[in-house]
Amino acid sequence: MTDLLLRDARVWGHETLTDLLIRDGVVAATGQDLSADGAHVEGLGGKLLLPGFVDAHAHVDKTMWGGPWVPHDAGPGLMGKIRNGVERRDEIGLPSVNYITALLQQMIVSGTTHVRSHVDVDTTMGLAAVDAVREAVARLDGRISMEMVAFPQAGLLISPGTAELMDKALAGGVELVGGIDPAGLEHDPVRHLDTVFGLAEKHGAGVDIHLHDGGPLGVWQYDLIIDRALALGLQGKVTISHGYALGEVPVAEQDRVIARLAEAGIGLATVAPASAAPLPLVRLREAGVPVGAGNDGVRDLWSPYGNGDMLERALFLAQRSRFVRDEEIEIALEAATYGGARLSGRRAGFAVGDPGDFVAVDVRTPAEAVCVRPVRSLVVKGGRVVAREGRLV
Repeated sequence: MTDLLLRDARVWGHETLTDLLIRDGVVAATGQDLSADGAHVEGLGGKLLLPGFVDAHAHVDKTMWGGPWVPHDAGPGLMGKIRNGVERRDEIGLPSVNYITALLQQMIVSGTTHVRSHVDVDTTMGLAAVDAVREAVARLDGRISMEMVAFPQAGLLISPGTAELMDKALAGGVELVGGIDPAGLEHDPVRHLDTVFGLAEKHGAGVDIHLHDGGPLGVWQYDLIIDRALALGLQGKVTISHGYALGEVPVAEQDRVIARLAEAGIGLATVAPASAAPLPLVRLREAGVPVGAGNDGVRDLWSPYGNGDMLERALFLAQRSRFVRDEEIEIALEAATYGGARLSGRRAGFAVGDPGDFVAVDVRTPAEAVCVRPVRSLVVKGGRVVAREGRLV
């Protein structure tokens, strides 16, 4: 692999222009006027350099990106969307390796270098979605990395046989075990969590649970998940996705739960939904609870919206949180970069040893990048230039 020297970058958090030398996929040196010494040089001319974006909550297997427009016709509520997705996917040809590849390409040119995708596992489709996502990632030849969550979208307990398929997916290398609304959908939170955490313990896997249930019911499930993580010593390996309830209860209750999340090393993933109370990002940050951001589904049978752009997602997160000051807007950008990396157990940043995953944009400040969302001038994955001026390389 040829070394890469990024010259004259305006590095997030640094006052002066900086060079970064990337060798064997990681940052090998930083400073001013570094010697190229045979490295390929990319002059940034003062462009802002950010860590590569991490999409911490995606459903790439469901996407119809690059295909014909399909009008949204799902019924109301969570079960309406679940049924619509299961009933119509064969008709539309989902999961489609071509659609997944097209979406991942869009993510790459938008600056995303790593994705955590929940991938449907159910008794009518088996592991077809897992196989399709793997094939799409392989087509992109290292331009983006992926970790998958074996996700029981149609339910775990209410769909007998799903647990066995998830066990098979994890045995085959899927990195995390998923869950969904142990109380609101499954109506048996103890047995649901027994199954999810049992699979995690068996395979040494991480856990990422969709929790849409709101208010006191949702907070009660927060406590159940925290108890499991502490009992099994899974600090740093458990994520609660969505977690609307935390934004819906009184501040004193929020603070109690946040303290427990910090103790248990549990992170949160949010998609900045327009219809739910936002997570208390400032207090979560102060407590050291990692928060990642993600695009959720992009143009699929659940929603016609989305474009895979994590800068846009950071904008939505800032707006939903009513952030207006630069330092506040940067908290939303942290969720799209450092926060997602922490959830995935990855390093991110500009220090020696950090991954050579970066995105350069022609703006003066991180807050401006979020608000303007310029074309990504350069995207680097593992020290390799993978996109330039909005086009795949």
